Order: sequence, then C-alpha cells, then structure tokens
Amino acid sequence: MSELGFQSILNLSYEAALEKVTEALKAEGFGILTSIDVKETMKKKLDVDFRKYTILGACNPPLANKALTARPDMGLLLPCNVIVYEENNTTVVNIIDPMSLAAFIPDPSLEEVAREAAERLKRVSAAIKK
Repeated sequence: MSELGFQSILNLSYEAALEKVTEALKAEGFGILTSIDVKETMKKKLDVDFRKYTILGACNPPLANKALTARPDMGLLLPCNVIVYEENNTTVVNIIDPMSLAAFIPDPSLEEVAREAAERLKRVSAAIKK
C-alpha cells in the first residue's frame, strides 16, 4: 500500500496489466470515465519521452450518487483515480484509497460511502495480483 492507495507490482506487460485492472474494476461495479495516456500527452504537449503511464478515472455510479447527494462538492474528489505505469521491467498499479480522501472532508454522511468504495477497490487490488 502506498500512502494514498493500494499498490500492486505486477509481472505483466503494461498492456496486460491495464486490461486486467479494467476488468477487475468492472467486476466491482466501476466503469472507466476517463483514460489519460500520460506518455502520449507529454510527447504531444512538451515533446518529452515518458514511460508508459495511464491515469484511469473509475466510477461506481451508485456510490458516486450517494457521495454527491450528501455533498455536491465531493465532485472535486471524483472519480477514483487508478494509475498504471511501467517501472523496472514490471508494471505498477496504484488505486486511490477513498478513506485517504475522506480525511480531507470529515463528514459522517460520507464515511459509509468511502468505506464501501475502499472495500471494493481493495478487492480490485487483490484480484489483479492473482
């Protein structure tokens, strides 16, 4: 686990890890709202060569609805980010822990939503290690 999330180091290709994490997220009710190819963006915007690195914006609609209904400003912390990148002949997957975000906004009405999202994302992290 990193400071902010659940980290997995996989002996899979970057492409295989990206596919595996997307499927594991889907199994837990998360869809991908955004996919940012950081390598491509860095090349296009800065003419910099960067490692393979993707930021996925994952969303579980029922949980997002609960969070946004409780506090509309929770949209500042959504969607749940997942990063996938190459490092030293492995692929790293880091998934945000919603409980770390809950520390920014101590609100009892959000605790249950953050806890449920964290449990689902922990299962995603465990599933991609198999």
